Amino acid sequence: MDNPLTLTEALHELVSAEDFLDYFDIKYDIGVVQVNRLHILQRFHDYLAKQAPNLPPEEDTQRVIYRLWLERAYKDFETSDASTEKVFAVFQRAEAPGGGTSSFVSLEKVFR
Repeated sequence: MDNPLTLTEALHELVSAEDFLDYFDIKYDIGVVQVNRLHILQRFHDYLAKQAPNLPPEEDTQRVIYRLWLERAYKDFETSDASTEKVFAVFQRAEAPGGGTSSFVSLEKVFR
């Protein structure tokens, strides 16, 4: 990838899921992205957050790893959907104290 910007600078320039997918040269179905763009980006963020402590210092290697994680996040939604993948807390069901389940999300979790 011949890009004058550093990886960090380039990531700050990207706005949409399509921007990220295009930047990392990942082929995608626009219909999948239109329905799941926020879920794809959140899943990508979640994958990177788990990987962050293990990232090598070399930018070229980081770029390859970022691409792999974004492609994986996209593929998660290529064959599934938001309610199945449960990326956001609102889709996660918890046992309610009085029985049954709840999708209540506390303000503490919202503003984390």
